[in-house]
Amino acid sequence: MKISYLLPLSLITLAHADLKLPPIIGNHMVLQQKQANPIWGWDDPGTEITVTFAGQTQTAKAGKDGRWEVKLEALPASAEPRTMTVKGGSEITVEDILVGEVWLCSGQSNMQWDINGAYGAELARLAADNPQIRLISVPQTGTQELKTDFNGSWQASNADTAGQFSAVGYYFGKTLHEALGVPIGLIDNAWGGSSAEAWVQREVFDADKRFEAYGNAWRQKEEKIAQAIKAQTEVDQGLANEMQNQHRPGNLYAGCLNPVIGYGIQGAIWYQGESNAGRADQYNDLMTLMITSWRKDWQQGDFPFYFVQLADFMDETADPVQDGWAALREAQTRTINEVPNTGQAVIIDIGAANDIHPREKREVGERLARWALAKDYGKQINYRSPEFKAMEVSGGKAILTFDHVGGGLKTADVNGVKGFAICGEDRVWKKANGMIVGKDQIEMTSTEVSAPVAVRYAWSNNPICNILTHEGLPLTPFRTDEF
Repeated sequence: MKISYLLPLSLITLAHADLKLPPIIGNHMVLQQKQANPIWGWDDPGTEITVTFAGQTQTAKAGKDGRWEVKLEALPASAEPRTMTVKGGSEITVEDILVGEVWLCSGQSNMQWDINGAYGAELARLAADNPQIRLISVPQTGTQELKTDFNGSWQASNADTAGQFSAVGYYFGKTLHEALGVPIGLIDNAWGGSSAEAWVQREVFDADKRFEAYGNAWRQKEEKIAQAIKAQTEVDQGLANEMQNQHRPGNLYAGCLNPVIGYGIQGAIWYQGESNAGRADQYNDLMTLMITSWRKDWQQGDFPFYFVQLADFMDETADPVQDGWAALREAQTRTINEVPNTGQAVIIDIGAANDIHPREKREVGERLARWALAKDYGKQINYRSPEFKAMEVSGGKAILTFDHVGGGLKTADVNGVKGFAICGEDRVWKKANGMIVGKDQIEMTSTEVSAPVAVRYAWSNNPICNILTHEGLPLTPFRTDEF
């Protein structure tokens, strides 16, 4: 069942109804520097279109469906407000355009969570008045129909606009702006509680046999709706709501992502996974599918895609039990090692047992910014959390070696190592005693395990753990086994 929505077009005043631009192309926008930028819109079929900006003029002709597109040649960063003129059946003037770095901020509620609801909101609002940071939010629309429009507009950052914007996205962008000194554009299209499959185009999701069983469950629901409509009987309201929600495969791709696909960006940041924790075994495959399909549709190559690993949540425990969130974190780590140009911000140290929405968002945004600053902007900083590399067993001891240790490993809060468990051939896990024995090594022992075969670290929903680098980046949760 298709759900139709009547949404206003761009807030730009049009001289004539024929020539239209999408809201993503409007007053106060930021264009991505150093790459060609698509500019598109609609007019009567066959109409000649001329776009003039920053000393260049590009032309196109509206197709049979009325859509047209030009590409502006690459431009250097500029904080000088400039004007774009678009002429077709009528004329539109787009004002106050900057050129800099543009990032997409997507995911579920922890990306959606705004500055006003995060720690430090008062200080953030006091410092938010910055006309070189521009923000735009895409409304939450769940549909199977590919949308090209939405009700929204670019706005300069100030106490009000930043206060209502994604906290993680804002702190990420603010850090980039302060480090690079160029304008920043941030596109927020997150939706709380959303499932990852909702962000994948439906036909792409349905074509992947790995998700056939899950897709079939949704097709059965859709068939019930179709049968009710055909029989002219009352449609179950709860089922009808599911058709428009943030879990149905393809819904958010069509309603929230499609309207901005193609707009010039540097990359994307992503905070999601809570809603998929019950299906952790599929998450790596699902994220791989989502990332590769976004990149294919954007036609900007393998643009950077940096995401946040799930924080610690629920009852705190030192037991290395098989928990959904631990398995989901493992799937996320697999993604950065299998999908090119991806990165993971580990935040196992800043979650909250009693809140699925940890309010410390500044640190999350800054850890994501480390990846971008190092990988995309050439800054010589440590950006990646330590990860398990190898284990050697000798004399009843398990010696663990780690990659990406920066200035070296250390403990937080107390001197003793916390968070490790060890087992022998019986696969019975015991608390391990650990000691940091080098910049990148930790030695593990247990009086109850004479011949270790496997080690786990921070392997629970909310683990007690305390290893980090001297730069403050926490050790990535891991297991050496495949039990």
